[in-house]
Amino acid sequence: MVEPETAGNPMNAEKWVRSSLRHLSEKLKDQGHGVGPKTVGRLLKDLKYSLKANVKRRAGSQHPDRNTQFEYLEAQTRLFLSLGWPIVSLDAKKKELIGNFKNAGQAWCLEAEIVKDHDFETEAQGRAVPYGIYDVNHNRGYVYVGQSADTAEFAVDMFSSWWQAFGCVEFPNAPCLLALCDCGGSNGYRSRLWKAQLQEKLADALGLTVMVGHYPTGASKWNPIEHRLFAPISINWAAKPLRTFETMLACIRGTTTQTGLQVSAFLVEKLYARGLKVTDEAMQSLNLIRHATCPNWNYTIHPRPAMAASEIGC
Repeated sequence: MVEPETAGNPMNAEKWVRSSLRHLSEKLKDQGHGVGPKTVGRLLKDLKYSLKANVKRRAGSQHPDRNTQFEYLEAQTRLFLSLGWPIVSLDAKKKELIGNFKNAGQAWCLEAEIVKDHDFETEAQGRAVPYGIYDVNHNRGYVYVGQSADTAEFAVDMFSSWWQAFGCVEFPNAPCLLALCDCGGSNGYRSRLWKAQLQEKLADALGLTVMVGHYPTGASKWNPIEHRLFAPISINWAAKPLRTFETMLACIRGTTTQTGLQVSAFLVEKLYARGLKVTDEAMQSLNLIRHATCPNWNYTIHPRPAMAASEIGC
């Protein structure tokens, strides 16, 4: 019951739920389980949840459609799972400098690792841009480590690569795919390039219908990839300097959990440029249908008739 309400910190194992103990108790009673808030608290502790105080970090008010969107995404997720259709959670992890630099966290060892006292990018081998794809159906993670910019083109290229290598094998007869994304970033709901690239490289090129659902503004930590993939990776490489790209990939591939998580990692050689634009004509040509519920955050992109590359306009 708490799974769809669970959020997590991508940098550690901390997780929490949106509902209070009283609300959870009332939901359990509606399902025929007569338990009080104290019992709910004990059950949450058994599931590794803990009571946390408020932390002053985020300013501003919540979006009025926040709860509506949470409920809509939960309903769509349950529908896709019941049908056996693919659900993926997408996001870019924090960029990391590759070199002899400090990595946060602590590890059991005889002597601490000696690293540079300052993190200067000029002394790094490069800056890693990890883009993650989490297969919700099978508890599998895929991380593509880029070496340039976290752009919408990069995000969709990785998405397309995953589907061609893994997704179409795991879901050979799926008529539609559900992609859970944050509100901002390279796969944000405002990005024209994100939508245009999805149309061109997944819907048109691969004949795949893609339904996209964005988590509300300021609610990215409820995206499953944050606490199911990124948090275990951060724990696994805690206090381990990422001196080379190979070291980083090995740490990612070695990440496992008691729930059976397996992770694959790949180094991306291609460099991506910022600032690509999409014309108004190209946006109008998209076969994009917005949903009745929170249409800015929920939309489906269908394949369109074959078009010449020159007509795409992005």
